[in-house]
Amino acid sequence: MIEFILNNKEIITEQPPGYLLLDFVRYQKHLSGTKIGCREGDCGACTVLVGDLMDGKLVYRSMTSCLLPLGNVHHKHIVTIEGTNLEKLNAVQQAMSDEGATQCGFCTPGFVVSLTGFCLQQDKHSYDDAIASINGNICRCTGYKSIERAASSIASLMQTKEEYKDAIDFVTENEILPIYFKTIKKRLLSLKNKSNGILQQSDGKFLGGGTDLYVQQAENMVHADIKFLYDASALKGIEKKNNKCIIGGAATVTDILESAIFRDHFPKISTFLKLVSSTPIRNMATIAGNFVNASPIGDFTIFFLALNAQIKLREGSHSRLIPLQKFYKGYKELDKSPGEMIESIEFDLPGKNSFFNFEKVSKRTHLDIASVNTAVYLEVENEKIVNAFLSAGGVGPVPMVLKNSSVYLKNKEISTELIDDMVEIMKEEISPISDARGTKEYKILLLTQLVKAHFITLFPTLRLDDSMIL
Repeated sequence: MIEFILNNKEIITEQPPGYLLLDFVRYQKHLSGTKIGCREGDCGACTVLVGDLMDGKLVYRSMTSCLLPLGNVHHKHIVTIEGTNLEKLNAVQQAMSDEGATQCGFCTPGFVVSLTGFCLQQDKHSYDDAIASINGNICRCTGYKSIERAASSIASLMQTKEEYKDAIDFVTENEILPIYFKTIKKRLLSLKNKSNGILQQSDGKFLGGGTDLYVQQAENMVHADIKFLYDASALKGIEKKNNKCIIGGAATVTDILESAIFRDHFPKISTFLKLVSSTPIRNMATIAGNFVNASPIGDFTIFFLALNAQIKLREGSHSRLIPLQKFYKGYKELDKSPGEMIESIEFDLPGKNSFFNFEKVSKRTHLDIASVNTAVYLEVENEKIVNAFLSAGGVGPVPMVLKNSSVYLKNKEISTELIDDMVEIMKEEISPISDARGTKEYKILLLTQLVKAHFITLFPTLRLDDSMIL
């Protein structure tokens, strides 16, 4: 049995845990405001809010219901567009109407739900935060300017919220959401206490966020024998031990974005993650899932390869620690038994003389699959590189650490000549193929330019010549 609150009603269903929430709300509960669009988590027409208790607080996240299995909504609050309705237009709906922010209307429910999620945040109420909340929603009609004006109106309203005031109190008192939202926390506590909040699971294959598997084989996943890891508390969390950062295998991209550890040691983490998927996908996708997916262009695989990360694999009581770069044996071939899962990821945190950068090119600047991506980690003393790790994706059958290029950089002073020479070594290490994301020659050019971009970004005073201009 899966139990959750859908808008204002408590739901008990015997549908399989792999059944998608989108299909459940439309075909089982006939809530047709949640639209079927791409079924790939890209368009945002099926966006819902997922409310869960975290450290005693009720936290809402936007998620795409087309990739969200029922197993991951157990004992949570699911809000569709119907669940935001008042007897008249609520404040978000009214702003969309006032600004003419809808034309065909197909995308409108998703935008309203995403902006409502913005209103439910305890802080982060700037215009930029409002725009960020709808970065997973696509509109083909308006040109977005009217939607941006509506977002600005809602941001202005939210900025009147006093810091000490609870978000739920504010949104219910200001006609943003119906009054029943005040009862949800107590009702979720009651649900969770009935069975300690744990979904009884099978001994099937482990599933992280599932944001890629449900794109590739959605029908198979519905009845698959799956053990859901998304809510496994023992696999959550990001902690610092001495100078090591340890990330639970079920930690999401949003967990990293909100981590004080990452914000302290990677000041540009928000800039990097802006290149990686959309807010709803970041709220669902797990880091370990990105690794196990084994895509040659997995953004976080490339990110953590440059940090020389290690992963801990566990099967029952047995665990082993291996370098991430040794996890990939061939295309979609892993050093992993069927019963093993990634329990944690760990790496040494950058120090004051360390430099890190991540670059990516895709068909769209943001929120898209990479054509080529790359990251670099350097330790520098007295303008000399004493340690280097350069990674790249999209230029071989597996995510790569460019070992020869990295070794070449060590014990050398940073200069344009060094970078040019290293690029020639790099070209011998990679083996891109022509495909839908670009020709072999294009990918070589992209990686060359992105590697140069690393050094331009990290060392702005580096003198440029014609060969370094992007």
